[in-house]
Amino acid sequence: MSEQSRRPRRPGKPYRRPHKDPVRILAFDALRAVDERDAYANLVLPPLLRKAREKGDFDVRDAALATELVYGTLRRQGTYDAIIAACVDRPLREVDPPVLDVLSLGVHQLLGTRIPTHAAVSASVELARVVLGDGRAKFVNAVLRKVAQDDLDGWLAKVAPSYDEDPEDHLAVVHSHPRWIVSALWDSLGGGRAGIEELLEADNERPEVTLVARPGRADPRELLREDAAVPGRWSPYAVRLTEGGEPGAVDAVREGRAGVQDEGSQLVALALAGAPLDGPDEKWLDGCAGPGGKAALLGALAAERGAVLVAAERQPHRAGLVARALHGNPGPYQVVVADGTRPPWRAGGFDRVLVDVPCTGLGALRRRPEARWRRRPEDLDGFAPLQRALLRSALDSVRVGGVVGYATCSPHLAETRAVVADVLKQRPDTELIDARPLLPGMPALGEGPDIQLWPHLHGTDAMYLALIRRTA
Repeated sequence: MSEQSRRPRRPGKPYRRPHKDPVRILAFDALRAVDERDAYANLVLPPLLRKAREKGDFDVRDAALATELVYGTLRRQGTYDAIIAACVDRPLREVDPPVLDVLSLGVHQLLGTRIPTHAAVSASVELARVVLGDGRAKFVNAVLRKVAQDDLDGWLAKVAPSYDEDPEDHLAVVHSHPRWIVSALWDSLGGGRAGIEELLEADNERPEVTLVARPGRADPRELLREDAAVPGRWSPYAVRLTEGGEPGAVDAVREGRAGVQDEGSQLVALALAGAPLDGPDEKWLDGCAGPGGKAALLGALAAERGAVLVAAERQPHRAGLVARALHGNPGPYQVVVADGTRPPWRAGGFDRVLVDVPCTGLGALRRRPEARWRRRPEDLDGFAPLQRALLRSALDSVRVGGVVGYATCSPHLAETRAVVADVLKQRPDTELIDARPLLPGMPALGEGPDIQLWPHLHGTDAMYLALIRRTA
């Protein structure tokens, strides 16, 4: 017998079953998966939406609302935590995580959407009744009614320290990033307040879906026939779906002739492919190929020149994803399961080598907003030896006169320039190439010779690229 059925009913107040709202229940389930299993929302949400559509519970608008609730809550979690903390009578760590998820969803509806106040509160309380029970639903109701007494700007004025008093903590609360990430991004970006605020704001915007038409297999004009599709800003192979949409419904994507790939990742591959060489241009290597997006583009570009691509990936299941991405490539290629720090290929055997090394992923916080709360400063120490080892191996793998591209999806200086400087200090047989002319027409590429892309300046993930020639 349930607690509710045992509880005596008040005269004149018949028991009312809580209303089950499939949109908000799905959003809650997604947040619980992110919290409990360290899952990523971009992996958890699509199967939940697909299952809901198959059951007939969802239409397009429902899916859009559920997506906004999940991603909006995750992006603004730090800000919402500060506001919730001001409205409860205990430390936030003492609030049960499922309760906190319901509260965060409610706060996002109140302060981050156009949902009317009464509807946001009542829908959140109903969700609490379904997933938490009546007792904790009363707590949710009390907290959200306090939150509803002010708008977002009003709350930020109350809970964020002033910029003059503590600039980094102010930006951390207002723009919902951990303080250490604010500091790291600011160091890498340089400049004053305006630039870092624009970057943090861009991290909190919903990114467009960007497709890549793989050369020799698809034409961008085919992708432009999709609804709300416009050309990419910089890559000739990029097409942006400005209204989002379902990439899997695009014929070319479903057939593997096109893929989903941020324009920054496309530009890294294009810059490496365009770098001038001394000598032949016949054998290319992607030394960290999983999950296969850059490998597929490099393979297509190599095929246009009659070159062969070797795509190496240490983890077998990711190597399978690489093989799937390369399937149908118009030219020869090989996918190998191999550790790039202990390569099975002979030294000096490649003309072009790309190593897009494992990193903190701080350059893709638009797409994986939960990563900002999961990463810690000490993670940098864990990645550092691997990043240096992969770059050293890449330099050994390229022939004299060939080019290595060192790339990360992180702008953190400890993962970018520090790695390149440390390795090249011990390699007098190398020189940096100015990568900026290889991305013609792009503004704000810095002083070079390396390149750092930015969401707020280029509309891409914050990809980093250094091009290095083997000279002796």
